[in-house]
Amino acid sequence: MEMTFRWYGASDPVPLKFIRQIPGMKGIVSAVYDVPPGEVWPYEVIAELKQTIEAAGLKLSVIESVPVHEDIKLGMPGRSQYIENYKTTLRNLSRAGVKTVCYNFMPVFDWTRSSLNFELEDGSNALIYEEEKVRRMNPLNGELSLPGWDSSYEPGELKSLLEHYQTVTEEDLWENLAYFIKEILPVAEEVGIFMAIHPDDPPWPIFGLPRIIRSKENLERFIRLYDSPHNGLCLCSGSLGAEPSIDFPELVRHFGRKGRINFMHLRNILRTGEKSFQESAHLSEKGSLDMFEIVQALSETAYTGPYRPDHGRMIWGETGKPGYGLYDRALGAVYLNGLWEAVTKGAAKG
Repeated sequence: MEMTFRWYGASDPVPLKFIRQIPGMKGIVSAVYDVPPGEVWPYEVIAELKQTIEAAGLKLSVIESVPVHEDIKLGMPGRSQYIENYKTTLRNLSRAGVKTVCYNFMPVFDWTRSSLNFELEDGSNALIYEEEKVRRMNPLNGELSLPGWDSSYEPGELKSLLEHYQTVTEEDLWENLAYFIKEILPVAEEVGIFMAIHPDDPPWPIFGLPRIIRSKENLERFIRLYDSPHNGLCLCSGSLGAEPSIDFPELVRHFGRKGRINFMHLRNILRTGEKSFQESAHLSEKGSLDMFEIVQALSETAYTGPYRPDHGRMIWGETGKPGYGLYDRALGAVYLNGLWEAVTKGAAKG
C-alpha cells in the first residue's frame, strides 16, 4: 500500500518537510482550494501544486477532492456545463500525472460533526457527532462551521439551496448520480484516472437531506452504475464504521475482491449511541473498530493503492485545523505501518 497524508496547501499549518519525516510516508493527498466549485481547475495551478510537493521529496498521490457542483446533484438544467468543466479538470489532472481522484455526492454538507474540540478522557480534543445536538442545529443560523464543506454560502443562498432539495428523493439523487457517472467515467478511463467516491459521513440522512452512499447494498448499487475499475470506492472506516450494522472488514474483503477499492481512509471511532460517536486515536482500547482486522482484510485482498490516516485528535497542545493536526495523524501513520508489516510478514511466514 502507499502511505499518504492530507495536506491543505500553502495555508496548512503542517509543513511538507514535517510530513516527509514520518516513517514510510510517500505521498500527499491535496486539492486546489481557491477555484469555486464547478469551475475548471487550470493545468498550471495543478502543476504548481505538484511541483511544490515534489520539491519537498513527496509525490502528489491523490486529489481529494474535485467538488461536484450542487446543480449536478440536483439535476438542474445548468449541470451540463458543470459536467463538461469536471471532464476538463480530469484531463488537466491526468496531464499533471494524477491517477486517483476522490469525491463525494453528499447534498450541501460534507462530513458533519456536532463539536470540533470535545475533550476526551485523556485530555486530548477530538471531533464528535451527537445526534440529539445535530437535530437541534439550524444550519441557516451559522451553527455549522466545519473544515471539509463549503461554508461560503450566504444565508440566502443556503436557504434557497435547501429549499431546492425539499423535493429531491433518494431515487432522484440516485438518478442524478447515475447521469454524472455515465458522463465522466468514459473520460476517466480515457485519461487513466481512478475515481473513488467517499461514503456519506455520517452514513445517514441529516437536516432532511437524502444521502445514498451509506451501506454495503448502496455501494454495490453504485459500482453497478458503471462497470469499470475506474469507477471505484474510497472506503472510510470512520464514516461507514459509525453505523453499527456495518461490518467494515467484511466490506473491505467484499469490494477488495471485486477490485473496486481505489482509496482508503483509516481511522478509529468510539460509538457512544445508535447515531453518535467520538473520533479516537487509531490505536485505541475503547475504539469500536478493529484496525488490525481492517489491515488484514486489505492484505488478503492484495490492496496496493493509496491510504491515509484520517482525522486525528489534537494532542500535546497542538492548535490548528481540528482533526488535521500533525502529531496524532503521524502516530496513526506509524501505527498503521506497523500493522501492515505485522500482517504481511505473518502471512509470508504462515
